[in-house]
Amino acid sequence: MDRASSHDRPGHIHLLHTQQTDSNPFSRPATPGHHALQIGFCGLGAMGYPMARNLAKWRKDHVQGSLPILVWNRTKTRSDELVKELGDDAVTVADSLEQLANECDVVLTNLSEDSVVKSVYQVFAKALEESKPTKNKIFVETSTVYPTLAAEIDILLSNVPHTHFVTSPVFGPPAAAAAAQLLIVMSGDYRSKKEVAHILIPAVGRKAMDLGGNIEKAPTFKLIGNSLILGSLELLAEVFTLSEKAGIGSGLVHQFIKDVMPAPPLVSYGEKMIHDHFDGSKGFAIDGGLKDSAHIRKLATELDSPMPALDSAHQHMLTARALHANQVRRGNAHFDVLDWSSLVAGTRVAAGLDGFDSSKHQKVVPED
Repeated sequence: MDRASSHDRPGHIHLLHTQQTDSNPFSRPATPGHHALQIGFCGLGAMGYPMARNLAKWRKDHVQGSLPILVWNRTKTRSDELVKELGDDAVTVADSLEQLANECDVVLTNLSEDSVVKSVYQVFAKALEESKPTKNKIFVETSTVYPTLAAEIDILLSNVPHTHFVTSPVFGPPAAAAAAQLLIVMSGDYRSKKEVAHILIPAVGRKAMDLGGNIEKAPTFKLIGNSLILGSLELLAEVFTLSEKAGIGSGLVHQFIKDVMPAPPLVSYGEKMIHDHFDGSKGFAIDGGLKDSAHIRKLATELDSPMPALDSAHQHMLTARALHANQVRRGNAHFDVLDWSSLVAGTRVAAGLDGFDSSKHQKVVPED
């Protein structure tokens, strides 16, 4: 079945994101493979919800005899929404994290921050130590975490017999998650990665990358990738701000980007910046961006590898968040949560422009 037709792909997911060759570096697991597995999913946030939805739908539609995936979320209403959307033959709701750990063969987690990830895996480990599993279990962490936390979790779970851990962070915004077009990077036990890769591709992502057995490599790669995205956002913000001050206008510069260097992140985030579309509930929330940039700066410091563009992006996100907090206090905020592309507010304010409302900037009048 053609993957592009099996998911509703938003129109702005660029074709450069849909390369089909070598999408899975792992050979298919031996028969009977993954079709009889009980899969669990923990964390139904902006990324986790569409990932879990696509996984449940794919297995229901394409894997004969598959079991409904078992889901858990801190706010149970999100789990109930997923059951209502797909039906209880595709999704069932776990009563606790302990149930997820004990009843599932494979558990995927997608959580907001390191402290939450650590606390969830401590509950998993305690439950497994008490139940003493007799068959293999694989835990798959798909969030963006600091590499040493991945090592801590690996050590924690290695004390439980038959239990394996795979780090598998994903690249892509919520729209890419909804379209099952995520890029998935993996490190850890080879046999476990093979099993997980064939569960996730193409149900959740378009391609898997194998970074080897060192559990810290995938989280490290994720931070490096996010540093590239953040650096690109910073460059966009500076260029758009300069173009506004110079009387050229950011719209013309955005068109130049589309004509000369049409990388999907540059085009899509540029669109958000020039039109002030900073709704973090429909993108990547700025708090998550600040968490990631803090991790990247920590890694760069530990490795004596300066990243001045990333430092500027971090400061401009802080500025944007402070400006937004002030709007919230005054009751005139346009968004409940900011997208990380709103860091352009930092470069605008530094240049004497309005941070969030580009309509207040001096209008560009075309010359004859």
